[in-house]
Amino acid sequence: MNEKQIENKLTLAVKKAGGIAPKFVSPGFAGMPDRIVLLPDGLIAFVELKAPGKKPRPLQLARHRLLRSLGFKVYVIDSVKQIGEMLDELQAT
Repeated sequence: MNEKQIENKLTLAVKKAGGIAPKFVSPGFAGMPDRIVLLPDGLIAFVELKAPGKKPRPLQLARHRLLRSLGFKVYVIDSVKQIGEMLDELQAT
């Protein structure tokens, strides 16, 4: 399974949970996560999608640290199994 397939499954799972997962584009601020997950009750998280076994680049990791320091949840997902786990964790908060 490639990154695009995982991304498609993420957007469908989020939609099924009553939310949206728009592509997150930040011109002039490289390294930001691929998607922003918005769920009912104001739940928000950022998701970096990777092909199975691939890791974020150093700049991406720096952006993840920045977002986490601001209090946001940031997930790196490289398998379909992680999508459900991410949604469960996010909805439990």
